Amino acid sequence: MIGRTISHYQISEKLGGGGMGVVYKARDLKLKRTVALKFLPPELTRDEEAKQRFIHEAQAASALDHVNVGYIHEIDEAEDGRLFIAMAYYAGETLKKKIARGPLPVAKALGYAVQIAQGLSKAHEVGIIHRDVKPANVMVTKEGVVKIVDFGLAKVAEQTQLTKRGTTLGTVAYMSPEQARGEEVDAQTDIWSLGVVLYEMLSGERPFRGDYEQAVIYSILNVDPKPVRTLRPEVPEVLGRVLARTLAKDAAARYTDANALLSDPRTLESQRALSVPAPEQKPVPSIAVLPFADMSPQRDQEYFCDGMAEEIINALTQVCDLHVVARTSAFSFKGQQIDVREIGRKLCVKAVLEGSVRKAGNRLRITAQLVNVADGYHVWSEKYDRQLDDVFAIQDEISLAIVEKLKLKLTSGEEARLVHKQTVNRAAHEAYLKGRYFWNQRGPGLKKSIQFFELALAEDNNYAAAHAGLADAYALLGFYGHLSPREVMPKAKKAAQRALEIDENLAEAHCSLGYIHTTFDWEWEKARREFQRALELNPNYGPARYWYSNLLMVEGRLEEAIAEVRRGAENDPLSVYMLAHLGLVLVTAHKYTEASEQLRKALELEPDFFTARSILGLAYYFQSRVEESIREIQKAIDSSDRHQFPMWTIGTVYAASGDRARAEEIVMELERRTQNEYIVETHIASIYALLGEKDQAFYWLEKAYEERAPVLCAVENGQPSWAFDSLRTDLRFRDLMRRIGLRDAD
Repeated sequence: MIGRTISHYQISEKLGGGGMGVVYKARDLKLKRTVALKFLPPELTRDEEAKQRFIHEAQAASALDHVNVGYIHEIDEAEDGRLFIAMAYYAGETLKKKIARGPLPVAKALGYAVQIAQGLSKAHEVGIIHRDVKPANVMVTKEGVVKIVDFGLAKVAEQTQLTKRGTTLGTVAYMSPEQARGEEVDAQTDIWSLGVVLYEMLSGERPFRGDYEQAVIYSILNVDPKPVRTLRPEVPEVLGRVLARTLAKDAAARYTDANALLSDPRTLESQRALSVPAPEQKPVPSIAVLPFADMSPQRDQEYFCDGMAEEIINALTQVCDLHVVARTSAFSFKGQQIDVREIGRKLCVKAVLEGSVRKAGNRLRITAQLVNVADGYHVWSEKYDRQLDDVFAIQDEISLAIVEKLKLKLTSGEEARLVHKQTVNRAAHEAYLKGRYFWNQRGPGLKKSIQFFELALAEDNNYAAAHAGLADAYALLGFYGHLSPREVMPKAKKAAQRALEIDENLAEAHCSLGYIHTTFDWEWEKARREFQRALELNPNYGPARYWYSNLLMVEGRLEEAIAEVRRGAENDPLSVYMLAHLGLVLVTAHKYTEASEQLRKALELEPDFFTARSILGLAYYFQSRVEESIREIQKAIDSSDRHQFPMWTIGTVYAASGDRARAEEIVMELERRTQNEYIVETHIASIYALLGEKDQAFYWLEKAYEERAPVLCAVENGQPSWAFDSLRTDLRFRDLMRRIGLRDAD
């Protein structure tokens, strides 16, 4: 394998291997970075269960975004059919190698254990149980940062297991008693394994030993280990008690999960007693780029000002060691007179870029200032008096100046991507900026954006970003129900594919294609690959987080969906779209109180956001607050000129709460409106289903199938799946789900 190029990875050396894979160090030739490739062994390539477990590892680990969890870039297949996972490469060594040299210093051992617990806490939070925590699966970087790897045996809550009940998986010496007995396991099994690892770090030996596996299992089930303080007297007594609780044979006496262990006062006391140092992590520089102010004489350059800021944002996201706040949140302060320091605090960034544009004829005057949030002082400022043709060079100069002033080191690949321009045609670029300006306004602006994207392409048909913009515009027209999916989604797909033919590294186009594969093609694996590629290219791209979480929801993987949209919300904290979507996924997961909190946050930012208010009404209904539910949804109807989404929501609430007359009024209005506008067929079908009108419900579901309505893929697991419960035993429903690909053939 050494020296071979697999996909776009050039393999340089073997790092190690085990039963579920061989790991190599490699160079990513596209993104110019070092990675680790884990290959499924050749003898397991034809083993379907092994392949599924391997894929499961990538899925489980990719659902986590935490400093103490190894990062997964992608899963792919080599030419010989062997699956491989591309992972982040960390310079350092495994905990196994460290322990092999003898017991660790007590403070260092506890520090590593705390980091492992922090990573597991994140996994447990999203319903993932590792099931194979051991020193060989813990990397320690040169800076002392722990990275948990190898999620090959991970169990996702509520997900079908890959093995039958009674089968033991994992490394015997680190198995919990319930795991050794082949019973169902939960987060407490990881706590046990962590206790074994901590014991081994402190003493240099394992607590449960034997000459063969059954002897080890007998020891786990029946023998109490020596108290660690008899082997290592300098271990504080309070830490000994924490360790004893992690190794309680009765799971009921153990910590419930990693967060419970971390929050135990005795754990905190142990850390204070030993002065456990935090891992040596450099804080990640962070920045928000505000929309530039229009200082032109006619004040008619808003699209140009917004576009200037947006393109700088897109350029800066190419720098791996820089956290860039998403456009939606940064632009939420547009037109407001708020101190830059206050904006920085609200967005949790250390620096803010602001500027202005004065455009007169072919002349440009652009000012830019980089402000330190801590004290409000300028880190850097510059004024550019140039010709309009120099706009691309100005953007590059600003981006490179920011990187320099934030003291970031660029790789050659990052620098190339930072200044990469897709067109030098100024007319095409101006039309593209206008297209994005109207696209960001949503609603009627979508159709107008198409006109400008097409104008940009008429000037330069090889402008990949304009093709991607066209794909985004057509896709949203279908999603919001402005036009028939049959009419617009093929156009969106063609535009996205054309964008990728020109530039394969365009995150926006991969995201659009992922959305199309989800809602129109119903090809889940293709969709997943596109979303993961988009996030690999731009981890800060909010729409990819949004739509990927939607795919996970459609597949019934709700905890992973919640985790994904939370990541998007962390990077885009003031996005009402992200907060509303988080609320929707939480409602689907029956977490109504938390959903209500998120939706109220969205409405604090934008009181007339009818989507969030409609979902809030739905959350209230599920909390048996029917009157409040109807009041909220009615507000949404009034503020949206009777938009079909709140009309659907109130129709389902009326039907579900027994107000048949009002539900029938709503559904008849929606039916009448289909004569003059596109109404999503599942909206009508769900109300009929709740009214007990099964034949009518199936009539509209079939029309949704013919039209390939975007919400149809969600009727099994997403919203509005609850409305179709009365249809699930009907053979017609089963057949429909099979045709969509949400159920296997009987």
